[in-house]
Amino acid sequence: MSVKIDVYPGFAHLTGGQTEVEVNGSTVGQCLEQLVARYPKIKKTLYRKDGTLSCCVEIWVNLKTSYPEELDMPVKDGDELRMLGLMITG
Repeated sequence: MSVKIDVYPGFAHLTGGQTEVEVNGSTVGQCLEQLVARYPKIKKTLYRKDGTLSCCVEIWVNLKTSYPEELDMPVKDGDELRMLGLMITG
């Protein structure tokens, strides 16, 4: 099952410059796990210490927010995940 992730351009430095990544999974969480497996540096940006999605990241599936299901939201072949985020410096 192929799902496209549009990586927020502000996070591209964490994905080797990639802003579009193809993954497989049946939930948003499974897809993000594959993204992290390929690009481990993005993990701290995507997740809180307790494993939930960071408050600085929002995931949309086919232009609809994944909230409140977030990581548990089902996806299917051909879906597109769009990652939005806030850059926090400090």
